[in-house]
Amino acid sequence: MARRPSTELPVALPADAPATSAWFRNLQVSGFTVTVFLLIVGALVVLAPSLRVLVEQQQEIAELEARVAAQEASVDGLEEEIDRWADPAFIESQARDRLLYVKPGDISYLVIDDGATVESYVEQPVSDDIQTTRIDWSRAVLDSLLVAGLTELPAVELLPAPGEAP
Repeated sequence: MARRPSTELPVALPADAPATSAWFRNLQVSGFTVTVFLLIVGALVVLAPSLRVLVEQQQEIAELEARVAAQEASVDGLEEEIDRWADPAFIESQARDRLLYVKPGDISYLVIDDGATVESYVEQPVSDDIQTTRIDWSRAVLDSLLVAGLTELPAVELLPAPGEAP
C-alpha cells in the first residue's frame, strides 16, 4: 500500500492566544499545601459559630440601644409635662377647662343642650320571627321611576306630606 501524503498543515497561534492545556494540570500538590488548606478549613469550621453569635449579639445590642433611646425620649416628654404642671398658670387653665372652676366675680355660662342634638333612631322591638314587607319594593321603585320621569310637576309637589305614607 502506498502511503498517502499528509494533508495536515502546521498552524501558528497568535502570541496572545490562551494555552490549550488546563492550568490546574501544572499544579503540584505538596504536603505543606494540603496542611495549610486543612488548617484554613478547620479555622473556618471552628470560628463560624463564634462569628454567628457575634453578629447576633451586635443586632441585639442595636435593638436595645434603640429601645433605650425611645425610653429616654419618653422620659424627656414626661419631664416636660412635670415642668408644665409646676407652672401655676397651666394649673389654673386646666382647672378652668376640666373642672369648670371660675374665679370669684367671674360669670360662667354652661350650655347644656344647644338644640343640635337630634334623635334620629327610633327603637323598634326586637323580634325572633321573620317579618315580611307590606309592599312590593320592586314595584315601588318602578313606580317612582315612572312618576319622576313622566311628570310635569315640580319636585317639591312630588314629595309626600309629613305623616303620609309614601
